[in-house]
Amino acid sequence: MHSTGSIIRFVLIMTSVVALLLAGLQNGLKSTHELNESLYSKKATLAAVANHIEGDFESISDDQVQTIFENQVKQLVVDNSGKLYEKEELIELGVKGGLAENIDLGKENKKDVSERLMPLYEYTKGDGSTYYILYTRGKGLWDEIWGNIALESDLSTIAGVSFDHKQETPGLGAEIKDNKSWVRQFIGKKIYTPEGEYKSVYVRKGGAKDDTYEVDGISGATITADGVSDMLKEDLKAYEPYFKSLKS
Repeated sequence: MHSTGSIIRFVLIMTSVVALLLAGLQNGLKSTHELNESLYSKKATLAAVANHIEGDFESISDDQVQTIFENQVKQLVVDNSGKLYEKEELIELGVKGGLAENIDLGKENKKDVSERLMPLYEYTKGDGSTYYILYTRGKGLWDEIWGNIALESDLSTIAGVSFDHKQETPGLGAEIKDNKSWVRQFIGKKIYTPEGEYKSVYVRKGGAKDDTYEVDGISGATITADGVSDMLKEDLKAYEPYFKSLKS
């Protein structure tokens, strides 16, 4: 017969072992989840320049995404005043890792635009061409929508876009992500007039009337489309002070 003390010690030991195993499993799952989220976000960012990446972007591997980010993408963080933040400054501000990919986008979006930290990705193609990928976030019909907008080196011409959403209606508002032909309409549009006046891009219900600054709306998804127009108008302009510093 085992004494009561031995049984208690055994139970305590087993409880500790199980607790350690569960803690290790939880940490492992957390790390895997964070890695998957990071790769998903990076691929969404690169989707804005998909036309400028060799091969079939839809079948790009996680390793390829990581390699492109490491070798062809420069991560920047700016604010509405045009200030460019150093890595050490961002870490001091609580941005773990100090990179654009570490910005808590949902948290920043809740701040006034004048107080936000804004990620900016500089993608360099194999031939040396440079594209600037800007992040935007707004409100659709049911919840948040967001997107990545790539500008050519003139900082006015759109090279590509990618959009996503939290819970827009499939076949309607969700088309901002799923309808590739609609997304391609943005390529070549301008956000500035030839005189340098900020204009942005407008999603027009019933069809675009201005080939330079408008794209067609989405049938049955007027509120979501208006949300795209609003977020582009507000968020792209927020990068203007930094872009002016590049031109000066």
